Amino acid sequence: MELENGFSQAPSLKSASTLPLDLQAGGFTAETGLNRGAREDLILLIDPRALGRECLAQSLRSQSPEMEIVAVGSASEWRDLGHGREPSAVLFIVGSRKIADSAVRNEIQELAEEFEDSPVIVVADSDDLGQILTALDSGARGYIPSNVGVSVAAEAIHLAQVGGVFVPASGVLAMRDVINSTTNRAAGLGNLFTAREAEVAEALRRGKANKIIAYELQLCESTVKVHIRNIMKKLNATNRTEVAYKIREMMS
Repeated sequence: MELENGFSQAPSLKSASTLPLDLQAGGFTAETGLNRGAREDLILLIDPRALGRECLAQSLRSQSPEMEIVAVGSASEWRDLGHGREPSAVLFIVGSRKIADSAVRNEIQELAEEFEDSPVIVVADSDDLGQILTALDSGARGYIPSNVGVSVAAEAIHLAQVGGVFVPASGVLAMRDVINSTTNRAAGLGNLFTAREAEVAEALRRGKANKIIAYELQLCESTVKVHIRNIMKKLNATNRTEVAYKIREMMS
C-alpha cells in the first residue's frame, strides 16, 4: 500500500526488531504487517490547544477507525481521568515551540519516564534536524512534522507501536549532508597533514590545550608539540591562534 509523502507498507512482519528501513522520497518504508483490527489501540493525544487536539483526534479516527483517541490538554488531565488503561502510544503536540527550550525538553523526558512502556511521539511544526535529534535524545520514539498528511501520521504511530522509530526523510537527508560535509572536511585536512597531524589540527581548531590533546590522543605532550610545529610550518603560521584560524578557513 503506497501512502502520501512516500511512506509505504508491506504486508508482513516477523518481529519488530527486524524492521527494514529504506529511505524514500518523503519518509521511511517499514514492513509492519500488523493486524490492526485484532485489538483496539488507545492513543493518548496531549495538546494544550483544545481546537487543535480535537481536529487531529477526529482526523486520526477517520484515517484509522480502530484507534481509540483520548485527547487531553496535559498529562495531569489524563491522570485525573482515572482511565485505568495504559495507552499504546502517546502523541505529544509541541506545535511551534522549540524543543531546545528546557521546558519542552523536560516535558518530553517526563512523558517518556511516566509512560515507559508506551512510545512517545512528538508532533512539531519544524522538521529541523536539531529539533528531531533533541526530541529523540529526550526520550521520544518518533517525530512527526506537521507538514505531513494524516495518513503518514497514522502510519508513524503504528510504526512506533511495533517498536520502530519514525523520523521524516528531510531530517535523514539533512543528517546525511552533515556526515558528508564532515567527511569531506576531514579528507581536506588529510591532503595536507598526516593522519595524526590532522587529529591534532582538529583539536587545535577546537582550542584544546596540549595536555588535553595528549590525553585524548594518547600521546606524549612532547610528541604533540612536534606535531604542532609541523602543522605551523605547513600552514605558514606563527602561533596556535593563527593555526586555528587557518584550519577553520580550510574547513569552511
